[in-house]
Amino acid sequence: MAAGLRGLSVLMGVFLICMGLGKTAWLTDDGLLLAELERWQGLAPAASRWYLETVAIPASPLFARLVPLAELAAGAALVLGYRVQLAAALALVMVANFHFASGIMFTYGYLANGYGLPVLGGLFALAAGGAGLPFGVSLSRRT
Repeated sequence: MAAGLRGLSVLMGVFLICMGLGKTAWLTDDGLLLAELERWQGLAPAASRWYLETVAIPASPLFARLVPLAELAAGAALVLGYRVQLAAALALVMVANFHFASGIMFTYGYLANGYGLPVLGGLFALAAGGAGLPFGVSLSRRT
């Protein structure tokens, strides 16, 4: 079981790194994220629209920098096997946040989308059971 979770950790880490690399332009142009959020605003259900209007859009300059860096950092931690449970839990919250904000999680198609339940399920499994996996990096001092 631990070897399977370790493999999942590496795969989810690579996925997050690729997603983060795709968002590096946000680091210098927060308008890219803002345009995406405004597009979602026109399509999202009421709860997502409220979240977009009160949290995501006003904080888009912060999120434009935080999200790519967080995806890259969480992905690297998962690949290396460092603090897997923490990295997976934070990535799970971040991914669920995007799915909620876009409104996609309220559609039937979300159930069959490879970016939906498989990603959330994989991150949840790692957050719940990712402690002490083999072949991971540990920066703790042993005396």
